[in-house]
This record gives sequence, structure tokens and C-alpha cells, in this order.
Amino acid sequence: MRVLITGATGMIGSEIVKHCFKKGIYVNYLTTSKSKIEQNEDYQGFYWNPKTQEIDTQCFEGVDAIIHLAGASISKRWTPCYKKEILSSRRDSTRLLVNSLKGEMHSIKQVISASAIGIYPDSLTNYYEENYKVEDTSFLSKVTQIWESEVDAFSELDIIVSKIRIGLVLSDKGGALKEMLKPVKMGVGAAFGKGTQWQSWIHIHDLAELFLYVLKHQLPGVYNAVAPNPVTNNELIKIIANTVDAPLIMPNIPKVFMKMILGEMHTILFDSQRVSCKKIEDKGFYFKYHHLQPALADLLE
Repeated sequence: MRVLITGATGMIGSEIVKHCFKKGIYVNYLTTSKSKIEQNEDYQGFYWNPKTQEIDTQCFEGVDAIIHLAGASISKRWTPCYKKEILSSRRDSTRLLVNSLKGEMHSIKQVISASAIGIYPDSLTNYYEENYKVEDTSFLSKVTQIWESEVDAFSELDIIVSKIRIGLVLSDKGGALKEMLKPVKMGVGAAFGKGTQWQSWIHIHDLAELFLYVLKHQLPGVYNAVAPNPVTNNELIKIIANTVDAPLIMPNIPKVFMKMILGEMHTILFDSQRVSCKKIEDKGFYFKYHHLQPALADLLE
């Protein structure tokens, strides 16, 4: 089997590539940097530029499925200009893939696209499943709704469409955990706001395995990529501190303070989404890391 991966060199993409190699899956990948193109049998790079709608269509040759991860990071300050980039990077890259396949002979049977649990509204009480009717108007929700809508266009090409709504990814290679760990190790770690907001997390090992499980079984539709046991922000910071044996003596960080520093982007830290993974579990997927403490121990100890 050969898959085409967009965003293959990112934190999530590189983990998926690693798991592909372990399972004997060959990888084609798209990159906007010609200097990053490699040409090995099991790992072949191809140039693309979603902004100019350029792509080397040889990337599709012999490919059975696309894993679509590409999109600008949401962890930079949301200026009006950058908000447009967050949206356009997802919309334009998806349209480029779809338009490039129209009218072409190809062997692609499935597309598995990243999405995000940010599509669900902020709530301390709801327990979100995939069939929740989303009507949220927050920025991240709108971006995710548009992204998923664009991915649906693959179905018009008789390609199975799968969408993976990803929660807080825990990795020792970067991402949110690395940033949360810095103040904790310095002894100034603290929860945000009241700390009661839900954090639906997933170990990066399980996330990569989930993508490849959906690929192996050609599972259509939407799946939440979160571990079975979400925690509050208070619990998350406390368990991180305990895992690295650091004191936790600072008061919680006020919402108004972070809003002054981060602007609209502060919602990433304070929004609450308690999300269910029952649908993918019912399909037979097993999470290696069910609970937060063992997951953090694996990554941090």
C-alpha cells in the first residue's frame, strides 16, 4: 500500500510516517520546499504550492489513500491577516487536491482528513459525539466546518471520505505539552481561569494508530480522536507537575490577563470541550493510553 500525506513533516505527520514504515506502508509526501524532496522507494517527496495552486501530479501515482493534515498553525496570534491564512491554508490545499484529481485516472480509494474538536462549542456540561449538530459561530468552529465541507468534495470523485477530529495532542516532540511543561518546570506553572474547562487529549502514538486504523478498515465518516478519559485543566496541570516532580504553588492565571496577552487566541486555553471517543472504540479501535498519568509518564519520564 502507498499513501500520500500532506503535512508529513509536522509533529503529527512525522509520527504517522513512522507508523506507516512499521506497517510496511509506502509514503508519498507533498512539500512546499523543494529542498525537502527525497526520492526513496518507501518515502518519495513531491512539490506543491496551495497558494498558487501548483502541484506535481506524479504524487498520485500508485497511491491508495490520501492522509490530509496540511494547515497553518493555530498557535500564532490571530491577527485579521493570520486568521485568513488559517482558513485559506485548509481550504486552498483541499481544493488543490480535489481539482487535481478531477478527470484524471487514479487509484485513490479514500481520503482521511484531519479536523479538530474545536468544531464543538465551549461547554462545561455537554458530552460531544460526532453526530452533534454544530451551529457554533466561534472562529475555530467556523474554520473547521469549512475545512470539513471542502473535504466532502472528494466524495463526488467516488472516494471514501473520513474526518478525524483531533483533540489536545500530547507529544514529547513539541506542541502544547512542550509549552505547558516550561512554566511547570520553572515552578510557575498554573491552571487557566477556574481550571474547570474540559481538556480532551490524545497521546500521539494513539493518534497515529487511529489514522491508520481508519485507513486499514476504510471507515467512512467522522471520528473523534480523543482518549476515553478527558480531564479538567486543573487536573492536567497537576498531573504534569506530579509527573516531573515539580511544585505547583502559583494561583490560577486569570482569563482577562491571557486575553490581554493573546487576544482572541486566548480561547484555545479557556474553551471547554468534553468529547466522546465511543464511536471509534465501537469500531474495534483500542487506545494504548486510556488515562492521562500513564500517557504523561511515557512522554516525560
